[in-house]
Amino acid sequence: MSTAVARTREESIALAKEASAQLEGKTADKIVEWAAGEFGDRFCVTSSFADAVLAHVVSKVVPGVPVIFLDTGLHFAETLRVREVVQRTLPVTVRSIRPRQTVAEQDAEFGPRLYARDPDECCFLRKIEPLERALSDYDAWAAGLRRDESPSRANTPIVGFEQARDKFKVSPLAQWSQADVDAYISRYNVPVNALMRQGYASVGCWPCTRRTPPGGDPRGGRWPMFDKTECGLHAG
Repeated sequence: MSTAVARTREESIALAKEASAQLEGKTADKIVEWAAGEFGDRFCVTSSFADAVLAHVVSKVVPGVPVIFLDTGLHFAETLRVREVVQRTLPVTVRSIRPRQTVAEQDAEFGPRLYARDPDECCFLRKIEPLERALSDYDAWAAGLRRDESPSRANTPIVGFEQARDKFKVSPLAQWSQADVDAYISRYNVPVNALMRQGYASVGCWPCTRRTPPGGDPRGGRWPMFDKTECGLHAG
């Protein structure tokens, strides 16, 4: 068991920068080993279950690691099937975090189809606020961000410190390419969302996710009706 370590904001920023520099070029396993050693059971994983690569990578080093899934109530059935397979087959503890309101309750308060009128507000209510709640139990979280995914992620550090959340964010797969991901999936038979083989390069909630044009931005199928490619989970 480990407890939270008291650090000033400046100390946390310095630790993130130092660790990120030291871990550049290291394998994903080594990055996870560092995080597990630094944060112990105050470390968790987040996953959208487009695939289970990150959960698989971390679970090899930290069996039983908590995997946070934001159950928005608007997921594709294919996404929920990946969650079920992960719960059944990997040595992880899946924590499905739900918004404070059901979709019906949100519709009653804000009007139906909030995602079509104000996607930022919908994402806040169904993703960002639940994540803030879930992360209250942890000092650090691992995300599956990769630098090759989009221009907005090209400078993803291996370890960052989110000042707004007062949390460390670790990206063990930051240096991976899509070819690395595909090879890992093939080698370990990792569960993959069936939509990823049907033209979806990125999978989120069903109302705001479309197939991605071949050769286009992998995030181009997210919120295609808006000038928006991120839900806000990875801001700051």
